Amino acid sequence: MNIIAEVSRWAIPLLLLLIPVLAYLRKVPVYESFVAGAEDGFKTGVRILPFLIGMLVSIRVFVDSGVLSLVSHWLQPLFAILGLDPNFTAIIPLAIMRPLSGSGALGVATQLINQYGPDSYIGRLASTLQGSTDTTFFVLTVYFGSVGIKKYRYALKLGLLADLVGLIVSVWIVTKTFH
Repeated sequence: MNIIAEVSRWAIPLLLLLIPVLAYLRKVPVYESFVAGAEDGFKTGVRILPFLIGMLVSIRVFVDSGVLSLVSHWLQPLFAILGLDPNFTAIIPLAIMRPLSGSGALGVATQLINQYGPDSYIGRLASTLQGSTDTTFFVLTVYFGSVGIKKYRYALKLGLLADLVGLIVSVWIVTKTFH
């Protein structure tokens, strides 16, 4: 166990040392390559900034307007019909927020874990869902925006389908494993 802890502690510093040394030995202009990469990264950051700001403002409006709570309330009868645990409705805000914002979803998951406990059905479900899906809209905004992809209709549909599958599989796994 101590060996793994030591390897973990030294892995990144060693990589940060090893990569420039190997590049230097291979006659790669290390500093010039770093500066060129940093310049490209800055250009990418400037290019995606409008997309990122638009997404963050939209998420804030979505949450602050009460639409998140309203959608969560509308979905409760559907989950009751499916025969899910009555406490399951507490997970709906996380399921809605997860495709939108990683930090927003983490905040919701933290609230759920604090409220219900980490070993509760909801705590385990929140943790599983948090780790099983990605932030679809963030990915589309940042990654697609950075390379200039404008036609992402199919990627959006597939990403949201993957989020739904992640929710269904998370519920199934947590129910079968812990309930």
